[in-house]
Amino acid sequence: MSLKEDANWPRAAAWLKPADGTKPDIAIFGVPANTTSISVTGADTTPAAIRDALQRYSLQSSAGDLGTLVARDFGDIENPDRNEDETATLAERLTNEARLSVALGGDNSITFAVAKHLQGGLITFDAHHDIRDGVSNGSPVRRLIDEAGFDPKRIVQIGINDFSNSPEYTRRAKALGITVITREELARRSPDDVIAEALEIAGPNTHVDFDVDVCDRAFVPACPASAPGGISAFELRTFANLVTRSAYVRSIDITEIDASMDAPDQRTIRLGALLILEAAKGLLGR
Repeated sequence: MSLKEDANWPRAAAWLKPADGTKPDIAIFGVPANTTSISVTGADTTPAAIRDALQRYSLQSSAGDLGTLVARDFGDIENPDRNEDETATLAERLTNEARLSVALGGDNSITFAVAKHLQGGLITFDAHHDIRDGVSNGSPVRRLIDEAGFDPKRIVQIGINDFSNSPEYTRRAKALGITVITREELARRSPDDVIAEALEIAGPNTHVDFDVDVCDRAFVPACPASAPGGISAFELRTFANLVTRSAYVRSIDITEIDASMDAPDQRTIRLGALLILEAAKGLLGR
């Protein structure tokens, strides 16, 4: 369905221009990984779908006009499941060039390649610990610790949900010294308080992983591992805005959406697009 155009209502999709040599405030690239996922996923279809969903949104925000920020799109990594080095190289380059880099997954396995060059802090919004053995969308946090040298005491996991992790992985997270803020705890605390604690622990050179299955399944039917009782779409948007206000945050990723299984109203994909805009709004507020 075509959308009517209005010269006074510029679309966010037009704001995100192809890379042209201009120094960006926000650098976006796709990492359509899906083959090592624990469950079958069409997450490789998601980066293109999120870009398309930006057609639905404007650049107006309570923090100001996002159009004052330079946003550039650096395309997609080819065969990212077999090409982590290329992902890591581009991620490092864009993190150095832009004020904020944004990787569009793909499944959660991309967090390892996207973040490993920082060797700093890590904040995850996720129902799961992601410290499994092997290489999959269930292992990026463990790999960042074991292979990239991340200090687990600088890792904060927000939204970890009951019945979404094994007792063994919960024990491992505790033994490693990872700070866990559970879904239950989120219900008792303000978003500002949670983000202040997370940033204090993670410190400079932090990557933020937005695994969208942290949300309630009613909001994100395109997230295969989401469960009833996760956080709301608005809560995740709020967290995206708050955390990116900090200069500690150098990069983010948006993962675990399978565009091929979204509801007809595209509620999950549209949330993914809004996370980009909320992050831009946070950057505008620095």
